Amino acid sequence: MDLGNYSTITEFILLGLSANPHVQAALFVLFLGIYLLTIMGNLMLLLVIRIDFHLHTPMYFFLSHLSFVDICFSSVTVPKMLENLLSQKKTIPVEGCLAQVFFVFVAAGTEACLLSAMAYDRYAAICHPLLYGQIMSKQLYMQLVWGSWGLGFLDALINIFLAVKMVFCKAQIIPHYSCEMPSLLSLSCSDISSNLIALLCSTLLHGLGTFLLVFLSYTRIIATILSISSTLGRSKAFSTCSSHLIAVTLYYGSGLLRHLMPNSGAPLELIFSVQYTVVTPMLNPLIYSLKNKEVKAALARTLEKYLQHIRC
Repeated sequence: MDLGNYSTITEFILLGLSANPHVQAALFVLFLGIYLLTIMGNLMLLLVIRIDFHLHTPMYFFLSHLSFVDICFSSVTVPKMLENLLSQKKTIPVEGCLAQVFFVFVAAGTEACLLSAMAYDRYAAICHPLLYGQIMSKQLYMQLVWGSWGLGFLDALINIFLAVKMVFCKAQIIPHYSCEMPSLLSLSCSDISSNLIALLCSTLLHGLGTFLLVFLSYTRIIATILSISSTLGRSKAFSTCSSHLIAVTLYYGSGLLRHLMPNSGAPLELIFSVQYTVVTPMLNPLIYSLKNKEVKAALARTLEKYLQHIRC
């Protein structure tokens, strides 16, 4: 394509969630509160898992990485959104936009892989309790975690390597509060066929692929739970995976609804996007704290130690 008649764009305009100054002020307070809760909640979970030896198990090793990913996921988009809610000039450089897309790919891809690894962990614990220690060895769960990070970074590198070759010379307006790959593709005036193939492969791997692993794991888990004769046994078995099941439902549910909708900046699309990238990272530590007896007990022990330290 001949680009000689076009002027290359160096920055984008993020339309955000609202153009009304009063609504923007309210949204700033709301999302600042959500962001602070996300950071504090996930840091608290990381700290408790770190200092309480009762939680030094594969499941909580996965959970500690999930908490760190949630901090990263929220920090990629929310600070810029808060800045734009207070600013008259709601722009972001092309390089900054690509950097945001890169870290969204890393965080989203890693979280999807971690959730599928946690589903396999719950499958091993419930379906093969006597062999759990052998199945979920330290070598395996370390490989699953670092493999999740590796796939997330590899996916991001491939997509961004192709994205930096795009030329942006059309409208510079992004009808969103953050940069996402589909929005950038629609603004490019260069060939994007390779970008579309890479994005499709990413969706199949981190979306459909990880969801299929979660689905298969929970199919076996549910079948095993239903085969337990006692009501107390079924309840106890289900309680060990209920927190993870809620987290999976929130992540994949909001993510699926968000990516099935066109990038038009419609209110419903923005709501699902906020749920996916902003609200879910805040809810995960609450889910695992309120629904998990071991985490609640560890929090109580940590608080008791802290109070004893203050008295001394």
